[in-house]
Amino acid sequence: MSEFGGEIKTLRFSPRLPEFEVRLEKSAVLKEAFAQLKAYLKGKLREFSLPLAPDGTEFQENVWKALCGIPYGKTASYKEIAAAVNNPKACRAVGNANNKNPIAIFIPCHRVIASDGKLAGYGGGISIKEKLLRIEGVKI
Repeated sequence: MSEFGGEIKTLRFSPRLPEFEVRLEKSAVLKEAFAQLKAYLKGKLREFSLPLAPDGTEFQENVWKALCGIPYGKTASYKEIAAAVNNPKACRAVGNANNKNPIAIFIPCHRVIASDGKLAGYGGGISIKEKLLRIEGVKI
């Protein structure tokens, strides 16, 4: 358990960035997550400090940990993440782990791009991925 009294296991969002006229749940962890997400989307927060507890396979969890190591405003390729999890030929598996990321944005799978520098798939859609990277100052 965290100082907020819980852990975040999933984040779902619509194909567009939300307006911030949203009612908050009573949970302290959800209030904090909302506050941090709002600050991030406004470009005022670079690093989340939330109790994340995604459920996945050992490989997926290793990939998600590696994603959290990609600094704000930077990107990494699927190949680089595969190497970071000591499985350099697992580029496709890294893509699948990204696709299964249950806590998008907080676990920054939007920072993973193709080796040629192009944007590749994103569960929220490429336009959301592009917007998130632009918030971080990544030139696309």
